Amino acid sequence: MRAPDHGSFIASARQVAGGSQPIVYLFAMRRLIRLGIAVWALIGALNIVSSAGAEEQVDVALVIAVDVSRSMSPEELLIQRKGYAAAIASRDVVRAIELGPYGRIGLMMFEWANESHAREIVGWTVIESQADALAFAEQVLADSTYGQRRTSISGAIRSATAFLEDVPYVASRRVIDISGDGPNNQGFPVTQARDAAIERGLIINGLPLMTTGGAGFQFNIKDLDVYYRRCVIGGPASFVIPVNDWAQFPEAVRRKLILEIGGRVPERQRSFLLNSRSRSRMTVWSVRRSGSRCASSTTGTSRHPPEKR
Repeated sequence: MRAPDHGSFIASARQVAGGSQPIVYLFAMRRLIRLGIAVWALIGALNIVSSAGAEEQVDVALVIAVDVSRSMSPEELLIQRKGYAAAIASRDVVRAIELGPYGRIGLMMFEWANESHAREIVGWTVIESQADALAFAEQVLADSTYGQRRTSISGAIRSATAFLEDVPYVASRRVIDISGDGPNNQGFPVTQARDAAIERGLIINGLPLMTTGGAGFQFNIKDLDVYYRRCVIGGPASFVIPVNDWAQFPEAVRRKLILEIGGRVPERQRSFLLNSRSRSRMTVWSVRRSGSRCASSTTGTSRHPPEKR
């Protein structure tokens, strides 16, 4: 931005004063300079407001975190990929987006397994139309997945948190949508990662995959949905939708996305909602009652054997 031209102000002042009265000339010059500075400051302020407004507002910034641990077979990984693509591109999901206050969401997807594996599949994208959703789904299907060792849910939450901290939009809500087929068995305790995310104002929802098959399904736990509810999810209106059979997967993802976009929770799970403070106090008691410990196996306290993934 150019600074005000004082020379032009002086010339104008001389014309106003007629060049004959020094006091009148000085008074006029000061007034013109002050007026120029005020206009310059106003233009600068308008530019700042315009730059701030350039950040697009979305109803929700949603990170989809997809488990690709070796406990799932290549066929199951493909079913998972196709299920996400079909759900994102579904007319019901797009309609839910259109019904939001701003009519758009920010969406990205990454895959996770061990603590160091967090690979972006599709970066941050604004979805506000059927065409946007179809384009995102096509990118999901165009990518290929290879199974990785271990299951670090805590690592996935930390990676998702980092993605949400760098979201390029102004979001009313920031949500992590995490799927997985087993308990945390590497990295930080899952409750530590969960609580840190909640403190940042994030919401974590879970899609526990309680299916059989795959190279390491024998290391999974029968009450994985309880484990996710007690140890993984958190934040206002957080919820769990379990998948018991791969045939259910596309519909479960579609339903989960619609709820997340609308900031809603399944009716039958309302009784499980806990705020972050009460959840922290009740974690140890409730998980021991359910038989699902929250601690990572790296601490030596988990009853679940380390996964061979």
